Amino acid sequence: MAGGWAKDGAVSEQIEASISDELARMKQHRGPVGESFTECAECGEEIPEARRKAIPGVKLCIDCQNARDHRYKPRGGINRRGSKDSQLK
Repeated sequence: MAGGWAKDGAVSEQIEASISDELARMKQHRGPVGESFTECAECGEEIPEARRKAIPGVKLCIDCQNARDHRYKPRGGINRRGSKDSQLK
């Protein structure tokens, strides 16, 4: 963050730049594209018309998508082994 001898509005400019960068990163990781499948790619069940209209390019039924979402386990982005807190224990 800006501080010290920074010009007026520098903090706001940095916040706006951070938000713009994050929005650009999120746009790169958008969901499915193309034409939606009429049947699920994993189980073969019919994908409802409402789901195909709501999510263009959808490939999975709701049940298979839920199962896939629950399999994903994000890892922490911080290595705590080298932190001062872990050295105090």
